[in-house]
Amino acid sequence: MHNQNNIKEERSPTRRGRKLLLWLGGIVAGALVLLLAGAIYESAAETADTQAFPPPGQMVDVGGYRLHLNCTGSGSPTVVIDTGWGDSSAGWGWVQPEVAKTTRICTYDRAGMGWSEVSPQPRTAREFAKELHTLLAKANEPGPYVLVGHSLGGYTTRVYAHDYPAEVAGLVLIDAQKLPAADNSTPQPAPKPGGTSLPSLIARIGVVRLLTGINQNLPPQDQQAYKASSVTPRWIQTALDEGRGMPEGGAQARAVTTLGALPLIVLSRGKDQTADWTASQAGFLELSSNSQQLFADQSGHAIQIEQPEAAVAAIVKMVEQLRK
Repeated sequence: MHNQNNIKEERSPTRRGRKLLLWLGGIVAGALVLLLAGAIYESAAETADTQAFPPPGQMVDVGGYRLHLNCTGSGSPTVVIDTGWGDSSAGWGWVQPEVAKTTRICTYDRAGMGWSEVSPQPRTAREFAKELHTLLAKANEPGPYVLVGHSLGGYTTRVYAHDYPAEVAGLVLIDAQKLPAADNSTPQPAPKPGGTSLPSLIARIGVVRLLTGINQNLPPQDQQAYKASSVTPRWIQTALDEGRGMPEGGAQARAVTTLGALPLIVLSRGKDQTADWTASQAGFLELSSNSQQLFADQSGHAIQIEQPEAAVAAIVKMVEQLRK
C-alpha cells in the first residue's frame, strides 16, 4: 500500500507537467491561428482597397520602382506639391481642384507613401529632390515649376530649388518644418529603407486597420483613399524610414542658405504657435530677397486641410505674380 502511494505521488508531477505543456501548446496554436487570420484579413483588405481606390494619376518608373504623379488643370507655371512627413497626395483633395482652375498642378507621393512604390534609397531631402526631378522629367511635365512644400516637404523643395535652379520659378513654403539647430556635428547617415519594424509587423496582421486609421476632413473619395493607405505596413514602415532620414535631410536643407531673388511666399499657421516655430517661419524669409509671409489665421499645422482656402490663395498669388 505504501509503494502504491509513492507511485501515485511520482506520477502526479509528470501528469501536471503534461497538462501545462498542453495548455501552453494550445495558447501558441491559438496565437498562430490568430496571426494567420490577421495576415489573411490584412492581405484581403489591401487587395480590396487597391481595387476600390486606384491611383488617380499615372505611375511613372523612376529607375526600378514607380512613383504616383497626379496632374490636373492647364496653364503655366505648373505647381508641384511636396507633402509633409507621412502624408500623401490624397491629403490635398481640397486644394488641387481649386488651383487647377488657374493653372496646372501636380501632386505626387514620395516613394512608399500613398500609391507610390518603395525606394531602396535613404529617405532624405536630397534623395526626395532627385526622385521628384526624375519623376517630372520621365512624365514630360516641363518646368519651370512653382514648388510648394508643406512641413517636411519644405526640406525637399528648398534643396530642389538649390540643386535645380533653372527648373524653379517660385517657392511656396506652407508651415514648413523647422530646421535642425546648427552645430559642427555631422548627422548620422540615414539608413536605407528595409527591414521590418514592430509597428509594421502589427499592421501586417491587421491590428492597425482594426483599431486605428487616420481620419481627415477631406472630400469623401480622398478621405477613404487616405485612410486606406495610412493603415498599411508599407505606409507605417516608410513613415518610420522618413523619420530616420530627417536629421540628415534637415542638415541638407539647412546648408541651403540663399536662393537669391527667387520669388518666395511663406504661409504660416495662425494657431498653436510657439516662439521657436514663429522664429523659424520668419527665418525662412531670409532665403530670398524677394519674399513675403502670409498667415492662415484659422489653422493649425495642416493648413491644406484645416484652412485650404489659405493654401489655395498663397499658391495662386505666386502663380499670378510670376505671370506679370
